[in-house]
Amino acid sequence: EKVKHKSYPPVVCCCRKKCLLFNNVVLIVATLHTGFSRRAKSFEMILIGRFLEGIGAGRTPHYSMLM
Repeated sequence: EKVKHKSYPPVVCCCRKKCLLFNNVVLIVATLHTGFSRRAKSFEMILIGRFLEGIGAGRTPHYSMLM
């Protein structure tokens, strides 16, 4: 029996594990941007990293609750 969620179609067509793994990739990229911003002396990298962290943090609870 498939559960239909209109608000999050990627979770339904893919499985939950793939969506969570993709979200982890987004969070790793965000962490690398934030971490290497000091070495590159770039304030913009901090902004990009924080933006990606916000996207990843906002999407994680929804993916983990859906079955």
